[in-house]
This record gives sequence, structure tokens and C-alpha cells, in this order.
Amino acid sequence: MRTGIQIWFFIGVMLFIYGVLILGYGLSELVTGIVAPVELSYLHAPIWWGGTLFILGLAYIIKFRPRRAGK
Repeated sequence: MRTGIQIWFFIGVMLFIYGVLILGYGLSELVTGIVAPVELSYLHAPIWWGGTLFILGLAYIIKFRPRRAGK
């Protein structure tokens, strides 16, 4: 039985926050049309990486969320 909060929960929170920030930036690039001058910018890497980090962080948060001792 686990006690306390595991480090993986905090890693999940960090990945989730980074995912939200990167995904938000990528979506703003897509909406405004102002894209950073990099090669292969048409692939919209911030959207893919932001979405991946968002989903991975959410999975970690759900899997390692703190539970009460009675449950």
C-alpha cells in the first residue's frame, strides 16, 4: 500500500503544465498564421508535442493521484 504522494504525480503535473503551454503556443501559431522561421514549420510540431505532453501528463496524474488512507 502506498503512503504519501509519489514523485510521479508531480512529474505528471509538470508534463501537463508544459503540454498546456506548448499546445497553447502551437494553437496560437495556427490561428494567427505567425509561425517561427524554422524548417518543416508546416508540420506544426508544437501542437503534436504539446498534445503528447498533455495526454502523458494527464495519464500520470490519474494513475498516481494521491488517495486517502481508507480507500
